[in-house]
Amino acid sequence: MSDARTPAQIEADIVRRRDQLAETLDEIGVRMHPKTVIGDAKARVASAVDQTAGRAFVAVNRTVSDIKAQFVTEKGSPRLERVIPVALLAVGLVSLLAVSARRRRA
Repeated sequence: MSDARTPAQIEADIVRRRDQLAETLDEIGVRMHPKTVIGDAKARVASAVDQTAGRAFVAVNRTVSDIKAQFVTEKGSPRLERVIPVALLAVGLVSLLAVSARRRRA
């Protein structure tokens, strides 16, 4: 018993392989086309920007929440023992800046 193939089988294999090779080459051509390469690069950049923006939003949101928790109780009322000193500090700073600006103009 031999595994000899007939010429028709060999020719059918050659045709099948040629079709597979043509399909592979077409796929490579599509993947390597400049528009495809640029589109893929744009998609990767957009994804990276989205991820970075998302992380930044989460970090800012966490920071704002942490700061808010310092000045507002869980029920939503202000913590006067913290709000008043910060308000006085802000008023003092604005006053110093105003006095400094007046001195420069004079």
